[in-house]
Amino acid sequence: MKLVYVLLTALFAVSPAALAGPRTITLDVSGMTCPACPITVKKALEQVDGVTNAKVQLETHQAVVHYDDRRTNEKIITDATFEAGYPSRVIGKSHAK
Repeated sequence: MKLVYVLLTALFAVSPAALAGPRTITLDVSGMTCPACPITVKKALEQVDGVTNAKVQLETHQAVVHYDDRRTNEKIITDATFEAGYPSRVIGKSHAK
């Protein structure tokens, strides 16, 4: 019974804020066809509050985005590329360690 109490206490001690923080996602970005396209996508991503870095590659049609999930989320990030004329979808995720 003590073990159950300890486990439950530990579970509730972890706040959602403790789980938040730096994240990285990889996006598949459609529609990029020329050398100017990655520049446009990168600028759109960097304007999102909470994005700390974005690397966009024309050859792979992908963007790797580092962001703080306390300030933004995947939907806002993919919406930014869409609004710039380049729809995207998340194809990979990781948490900073």
